[in-house]
Amino acid sequence: NQALAGIPRQIVTPRVSKFGIFVWMPSQVLPDSAVVSVARSDDITFGILHSRFHELWSLRMGTSLEDRPRYTPTSTFETFPFPEGMTPKDTKAGAPNTPAANAIAAAAQKLDELRNNWLNPTGWTDWVITAEEQAAGFPKRSVAKPGHEDDLKKRTLTNLYNARPAWLALAHETLDKAVATAYGWTDYTAQMPDEEILRRLLALNKQRST
Repeated sequence: NQALAGIPRQIVTPRVSKFGIFVWMPSQVLPDSAVVSVARSDDITFGILHSRFHELWSLRMGTSLEDRPRYTPTSTFETFPFPEGMTPKDTKAGAPNTPAANAIAAAAQKLDELRNNWLNPTGWTDWVITAEEQAAGFPKRSVAKPGHEDDLKKRTLTNLYNARPAWLALAHETLDKAVATAYGWTDYTAQMPDEEILRRLLALNKQRST
């Protein structure tokens, strides 16, 4: 895929999923039709996509399959009003270096680190790589240590978000606050109603389309 040339990783999300979860994947991997790939490797884009604001926009503007939301890039990603200076067009040229952008990147990195630590506990996993994988530029992958195979099978992002422990909720709140600051929403709190957020995003979308 030409869009992935020259970047070490990509952002991916399932087309149909209970939760709007984004994860990193090596750029050498070509996702199938069940996965949406975003050809960006910066933590800023990752953080914005994983914010409450993009999730609400996706739920409102996307479609659904039975009772599960469907992430439809044309109506969700392409219409989403990213914070000024942090649009996909901006990040294509490189991650912006501003206090607001750096705060989003730091919060996104922390969220990813915490999730990975939960998915692959040190005492349960080993990290391995074959010579062929290393030559192709793939990162190491985790395998269960003997006796922890069943434990590790339960460590999925779906199970994590179903449980939504306090540390995960706090990581998302920190990320949301950073993204709200990038929008200039100084009055934002976690208690802001969804409809108010959607009203502001829609106004921004209309403003940019005129």
